[in-house]
Amino acid sequence: MPEIVATRRHLHQHPEIGLSEFETSDYVAAQLAAMGYEVTRGLAKTGVVATLRYGSSSRSIGIRADFDALPILEETGAEYQSRNPGVMHACGHDGHTAMLLGAAKILAERKNFDGVVHLIFQPAEENFGGARLMIEDGLFDRFPCDAVFALHNDPTIPFGHFAFRDGPIMAAVDECKITVNGRGGHGAEPQDTADPIVAGASIIMALQTIVSRNVHPLDPTVVTVGAFHAGGASNVIPERAEMLLSVRSFDAKVRDQLEQRIRGIAEGQAASYGMTATVAYERGYNATINHKAETDFVRALATRFAGSEKIIEMERPTMGSEDFAYMLERRPGTYFFVGTQRTPNDPPLHHPRYDFNDDILPIGTSFWVELAEAWLPAK
Repeated sequence: MPEIVATRRHLHQHPEIGLSEFETSDYVAAQLAAMGYEVTRGLAKTGVVATLRYGSSSRSIGIRADFDALPILEETGAEYQSRNPGVMHACGHDGHTAMLLGAAKILAERKNFDGVVHLIFQPAEENFGGARLMIEDGLFDRFPCDAVFALHNDPTIPFGHFAFRDGPIMAAVDECKITVNGRGGHGAEPQDTADPIVAGASIIMALQTIVSRNVHPLDPTVVTVGAFHAGGASNVIPERAEMLLSVRSFDAKVRDQLEQRIRGIAEGQAASYGMTATVAYERGYNATINHKAETDFVRALATRFAGSEKIIEMERPTMGSEDFAYMLERRPGTYFFVGTQRTPNDPPLHHPRYDFNDDILPIGTSFWVELAEAWLPAK
């Protein structure tokens, strides 16, 4: 395990933003080649796929780890803190990659399976949808997988616990920019202007009615206005105001409804103030939907591996998003969480003081080995 810890901390020191993970890709590929894997590079620019065949079976498995970082200035103070200012592994992708590299070494040494193992090291989970880009570059055409699997660490879940859910587990995410076009002027003469701040405030309040009054109460949705930009001085009414929205949902029809209502409210509210609004709506990741058979398989394995007392059944999905959704649209599989909590006050994911819990490395590493060998049982 010291080798895997060293790998994780090396990755943590050298974080790279999505589709720019050139050093990370080189590092991962070199390690896998030294283990004897057939290494393919270049999918989604920096992605790496490592293939290992053993025995005579044509059965196959795909296991994914993401390796991109976030544009965050690290505040952990760790001796292995990021050497790239303003970029850090604040989501634990360094740990995900280290665990899969550790599992790769053990699988290659043990050769206790019959079939084909494809280890997928994916870029750009945080921003550009690296999973979708790898698929567009022929991931599953070139590397057929009977099923695909991925995990994510979670510092809010007790250490060493596994959390599963059939069906929807993470939400679809869309982003929206609303621009209110007014007529600026002197703050002392508002009657001669069309104030986009007032109209924008009205739009923000009206948007709150979408979830409470338009969407069915049993359809989980979120409409968040995360930013509102307008003006720069107390005595100046600006020409325009801008709002940035994050929109989360699970059902495709509800997703369409949300976009329709956001457009209608923004345009209608602006018109009522004698102004116009433009809505730039961008569809992001789809909802992550787990397949029942594969979820049952991994849950049963985790029960034997960790004990029934460490298995959590998620009552509801999380409103976060994950581009592994695209892989699950193409192949059966499941996405699950592994608890890494140190204390109840651990910094959350995407926090400048978040640091992956290295104590989980042996658990995650050995579980990937167990899963590959259980999915491809040796004769």
